[in-house]
Amino acid sequence: MTTTMPFEQAQPPRPEQRPHSDTRHGIARSDEYAWMRAENWQEVFRDPSRLDPAIRAHLEAENSYQERLMADTVELRKILFSEMKGRIREDDSSVPMRDGPYAYGSSYRLGGQHPRYFRKALEGAPDEEILLDGDREAEGKAYFQLGGIDHSSDHKRLLWAYDDKGSEFYTLRVRDIATGAELPDRVESTGGGGAWAADNDGFFYTLLDDNHRPSKVLFHRLGDDIANARLIYEETDPGFFMSVGGTRRNDWIMISISDHETSEYRILPAADPFAEPRLVAPRETGLQYDLEEGGDVFFILTNEGDAKDFKIMTAPATDPVRANWEELVPHQPGRLILSIAGFSNYLVRLERFEGLPRIVVRERATGEEHAIAFDEEAYSLGMAGSYEYDTDVLRFSYSSMTTPAQVFDYDMRTRTRTLLKTQEVPSGHDPDAYVTRRLMAAAEDGEMVPVSLLYRRDTPLDGSAPCLLYGYGSYGISIPASFNTNCLSLVDRGFVYAIAHVRGGKDKGYSWYDDGKRAHKQNTFRDFIAVAKHLAGEGYTAHDRIVAHGGSAGGMLMGAVANIAPEVFGAIIAEVPFVDVLNTMLDASLPLTPPEWPEWGNPIASEKDYKTIAAYSPYDNVGARDYPPILALAGLTDPRVTYWEPAKWVARLRDRKSGDNPVLFKINMDSGHAGASGRFSRLEEIAYTYAFALKVTGRAGVTPVS
Repeated sequence: MTTTMPFEQAQPPRPEQRPHSDTRHGIARSDEYAWMRAENWQEVFRDPSRLDPAIRAHLEAENSYQERLMADTVELRKILFSEMKGRIREDDSSVPMRDGPYAYGSSYRLGGQHPRYFRKALEGAPDEEILLDGDREAEGKAYFQLGGIDHSSDHKRLLWAYDDKGSEFYTLRVRDIATGAELPDRVESTGGGGAWAADNDGFFYTLLDDNHRPSKVLFHRLGDDIANARLIYEETDPGFFMSVGGTRRNDWIMISISDHETSEYRILPAADPFAEPRLVAPRETGLQYDLEEGGDVFFILTNEGDAKDFKIMTAPATDPVRANWEELVPHQPGRLILSIAGFSNYLVRLERFEGLPRIVVRERATGEEHAIAFDEEAYSLGMAGSYEYDTDVLRFSYSSMTTPAQVFDYDMRTRTRTLLKTQEVPSGHDPDAYVTRRLMAAAEDGEMVPVSLLYRRDTPLDGSAPCLLYGYGSYGISIPASFNTNCLSLVDRGFVYAIAHVRGGKDKGYSWYDDGKRAHKQNTFRDFIAVAKHLAGEGYTAHDRIVAHGGSAGGMLMGAVANIAPEVFGAIIAEVPFVDVLNTMLDASLPLTPPEWPEWGNPIASEKDYKTIAAYSPYDNVGARDYPPILALAGLTDPRVTYWEPAKWVARLRDRKSGDNPVLFKINMDSGHAGASGRFSRLEEIAYTYAFALKVTGRAGVTPVS
């Protein structure tokens, strides 16, 4: 039986309007909610208690409003949470990965929110040795998230990072494994990880500046004063991201510098932290390359020479400058090489061909290649790599929308795979009860947009089924058709779960990304709308039963399609939505603005870019339309999509829209971009969004098929 749960007609918060004018390129705009951007936002990221009381009062009023309108879903949320929790093995453990005399892995305890990191000796005592207990470290903290964790090559120390604000300013610590004691060496405001020097007596790390950008790479010798850390490299261009890492052979430290279309590497010997970093190839707009270790050579994955879908080159490790690059695997249009991994005898690459991933193993001595592939219509494949370089074993993972995740060890010499683990679903899962499909929807310009579907085999495909349609479409990120136990709570209640692989991702090669960015950004929105129309036209659902869902840049997609075609959707869920695009790209002080200009354009310098962004920026295009019900979610300390973007968007939507459909805004006052910390706290957030989807589609009272 279906029970419709209409929203209560309650008065939403009505924040004060304080018009703020801005003129760029001779074009004037007014922003009545600019005041929601805290002037001390940098300080708030580090200490949320410093938020302006007027802003805090408004955000708390928003939370009270959404709690009132969603009060009738409290029991449903508990049921959904219980279902999703029941599909997780609470004491789950990874398959330990070998590194010398030990195998390292992670696990959870029953009821635990955070992972524990352990190791097992390959000879001798069979018991696990707990190196770090996330639950213990999180005690007493409203938010806690572990960052990078790296054991030293002599297996004596652990370098680990954590964030206890949600703002992604990580603290680095060093633990003595034998005693479990923390060394006094403590670094604040790091990027979340580090890399050990060859002698394991010091480490490299990135330091974030006040605007949350990794501006420096430093080296700290254990026991020294942190203030005396040696500056290795300083990046003065705020438009570039920077990270530092080591190699499995422990011979190189690599500093990676990049924006969304340009790369640069600097390297130095891991045994000589006082060496000057050597430039591999200077940044050249549009030139992308990644370095991978290969012993006496570096493998280089690059788009050099118009290799749009990338090729692989080599260079001598002693002098890997661009003049010494030699082609190894040529460019093949339509075959996008995603990543590579080097081993003593093999080179492995993960690539996407005809929309599906595959792993290709190349024997270095002979150049002979063979592929690891699967036969399902849509699936996800990933390389887990190895701690060890001198090995014939590659670890990879596989899943599909109906097949739980599987972990394999693959012997590259014998070409045999060993199944190590299959994801357990304690409450039960019958793959044959579900159908996964790969459809193609025609976009306005004739391009065919891939769509991944999951639904129960007994779901009627006559237009009566509700649909959760997910989309992202930015940064070249492709959303895999992988196994997702959470969405089964919708699918078992008759939903069709769909992923629209719209332009802006790399699902059909690098050109699929190019055709969904900057001047072509509207293709992302048109593709998503085309998918919704195709699903309704083919009887999978109906327009008033489609719940559109996206987060971050996918939240921008939600805001854009709501403005362009609100009649196509029954509801919108926008998580941490990047909806105030123009104002954010005009504010060069914000953490991600300069690095994001290659993705969206620079409206400060370019009138053309200004007009392009202004034409789709969700906040700037809110109008007197009959929008469907909208749910926005955010985190107060989010450095990626600042809280004021959805806060302003929601306020303007309520001011300008027609119709009676509500706009809800739920903000977590103790978290950032990733939402609540802890696996069960995150499930509670998902239960909330799913309850909204069930409520707006009249499925809240449906009993799931077991």
